[in-house]
Amino acid sequence: MMEWLFVPAAYLIGSVSSAIIICRLMGLPDPREQGSGNPGATNVMRIGGKKAAGITLLGDMLKGLIPVYGANLFGVPIELLAATGLAAFIGHLYPVFFGFKGGKGVATTIGVLLGYSWFLGLAFVATWLLIYKISKISSLSALIAAVLAPAYAWFILGSPTLVEASALMTAVLLWRHKSNIQRLLAGEEAAIKP
Repeated sequence: MMEWLFVPAAYLIGSVSSAIIICRLMGLPDPREQGSGNPGATNVMRIGGKKAAGITLLGDMLKGLIPVYGANLFGVPIELLAATGLAAFIGHLYPVFFGFKGGKGVATTIGVLLGYSWFLGLAFVATWLLIYKISKISSLSALIAAVLAPAYAWFILGSPTLVEASALMTAVLLWRHKSNIQRLLAGEEAAIKP
């Protein structure tokens, strides 16, 4: 069987930078050179508005969802399903097509979690929305949702393998958001206006 091909395919799909492509198509500045310098939906919103950010968010989610959902439909072993999700996530963070300099991974994480289980992905999104409604701070919302994701995975899926995959993505998300965490602790992280 060629099931293992889901992993490199997921990495390549994850390596397609929605932010950079959308900004180019919409005539916007390169998100790596404007705002926070991060090629993700939040920075695209800063430099291009809600429409561009929404399309970017959808693209980043789909590149996590499509390979994992495909692997799920194909009935791959749970370890390979977990690896497929992680490969898509790593592709977003270190995209081969864009000099291995990618985004922070929140939207792609949502897509991966949706691929593992719709309920798991929706639990992440619901947490993000709740915290954002209270704080208006995107990074804080993402960090809290990410920290809770492994617990959600345990209660919803009960699979140690997928809990470990979720925990690994959480750890990497925290590391990728270290500057945001420093600003949050200093009370300097900016809110995003709705």
